[in-house]
Amino acid sequence: MNKPEITSAELIRGKLNSETARMPWKELQRHFASGYTLFVDQQLDLIEVAFQFEQDNAKQIEIWLNSQLIQQVSNDQAREWFNDDASLWTSVVKPWVLIQQP
Repeated sequence: MNKPEITSAELIRGKLNSETARMPWKELQRHFASGYTLFVDQQLDLIEVAFQFEQDNAKQIEIWLNSQLIQQVSNDQAREWFNDDASLWTSVVKPWVLIQQP
């Protein structure tokens, strides 16, 4: 029997999945200060969002942005996470740090 071929997309998703981790907000603040943090709504799969960013799929990203399923992290959100000493799921697709609440 032949093994199924692993596609490039599967390899990229696997890499993104392996690099996704929970991080304390206090370690992410410098990225927020630089304007490179995006909040991903829990309706979306963080790995799929990271994959679409990795693929530079502007059409899909625009749909999510227009639906407010992806947004810049707000000052209020950042303050709340700081005060709560929050730990958040993160995936980095340079220059962006994608953040999702557990």
